[in-house]
Amino acid sequence: MPTYTFINKQTGEEKDFIMSMSEREDFVKENTEWEQKLVFPKVVTHVGGVKTDDTWKDTLKAIKKNSAKGNTIKV
Repeated sequence: MPTYTFINKQTGEEKDFIMSMSEREDFVKENTEWEQKLVFPKVVTHVGGVKTDDTWKDTLKAIKKNSAKGNTIKV
């Protein structure tokens, strides 16, 4: 189930609630003193090359050898 973060408009208290979307809709209707805080997921990215050992390269070579013609595996 998703986690929703709400802020109490009167006290400024911030609290997380674990509930379904339908439960969230009911909560919002019944608890007007709480306002949902928009929280965006953090995205992890990688920049640059990745170093691999020879075992991984051997595995890729075996996959390339046993795959169909026209594959795009780069070893």
